[in-house]
Amino acid sequence: MTPTLPAHYDHVGSFLRPLALLEAREQHAKGQITAAALRLVEDRAISDIVKFQQDVGLKSITDGEFRRTYFHIDFLEQLGGVKTDIPMTIQKPDGTLELAPPVMRVVDKVRHVKDIQLADFQYLKSQVAAGLTPKVTIPSPTMLHFRGGRAGISREHYPELDPDFYDDVAKAYGDELRSLAAAGCTYVQLDDTNLAYLCDEKMREAARQRGDDPNELPHRYAAFINKVVAQKPAGMLLAMHLCRGNFKSTHAASGNYEPVAEALLSEMNLDAYFMEYDDDRSGDFKPLRFLPKGKTVVLGLVTTKFDQMESKDDLKRRIDEAARYAPLEQLALSPQCGFSSTVHGNNIAVEAQRNKLRLVIETAREVWGD
Repeated sequence: MTPTLPAHYDHVGSFLRPLALLEAREQHAKGQITAAALRLVEDRAISDIVKFQQDVGLKSITDGEFRRTYFHIDFLEQLGGVKTDIPMTIQKPDGTLELAPPVMRVVDKVRHVKDIQLADFQYLKSQVAAGLTPKVTIPSPTMLHFRGGRAGISREHYPELDPDFYDDVAKAYGDELRSLAAAGCTYVQLDDTNLAYLCDEKMREAARQRGDDPNELPHRYAAFINKVVAQKPAGMLLAMHLCRGNFKSTHAASGNYEPVAEALLSEMNLDAYFMEYDDDRSGDFKPLRFLPKGKTVVLGLVTTKFDQMESKDDLKRRIDEAARYAPLEQLALSPQCGFSSTVHGNNIAVEAQRNKLRLVIETAREVWGD
């Protein structure tokens, strides 16, 4: 039996970091407090954000990603064989300075050398009320390939990517999923920018320049993801969030989902997909026609980038439009992304988080009767 979402409303996972947590992280970076002291501050902040989610009425509960700086790097660099280069300051054409994001490289055989999320999940689970579902968010395994392509993966250790590289990464992810399942985790979300980026012609051209075929990549990634799904423990719901970039209320990619829709929805053996549809850059709902029975698409119709509130009537109208291409019962509603995919956070007020989540929940209950 296919696992199902806890409700027809959900959220992507990250929340704005409270000031006390940001201050503690800065103190730790300067060597003023220990890692243990920082973790205690994180624990308190996570307890508060769990209560916030429960009070709002959410059925799936995350730790807000409060222990992370970046949604992806903090996890991936803990895999054996993965190295993160130190971020560098670069000068832009207009003379201003910009901090280039860290670059990940595969420098050895990829392997699962420790349980990465286990302790964090155990603490989250201890804080979540009975009857609610603690959710773990981790980066998609495709993140180890797309940014650097073949050049970012050691030829010494992986002369051929297929099948060795893909099998090793899938095995590492399978080990992580099994460790979480043994601790009682039933809901994991993969955060993936790469399939959404392959909807954008600029990103598609960048892939060509790296030696990849942007028409072939979605199908290769579907097979890659399925290697992970094949190792998924029984009873675990495995979802994917398609992200178009979410750094300080900006986005990195635009474009209709059509170039990846069939590979994403029909070929991947996932249970649910969080798809960003908060503005025109995401295109229409026609790609949803590829959604087979037994899967759910969570429509990200409410933006996390700006304070302005959407109207309930507009949300219902757009849900009706989406239901022309996929059965209403296989749809759900959420914000388009997290509120803070990196520690920096979006340019949105703390109270707007609450208001937008309440809007999502109220609208979903009126549409689906949850």
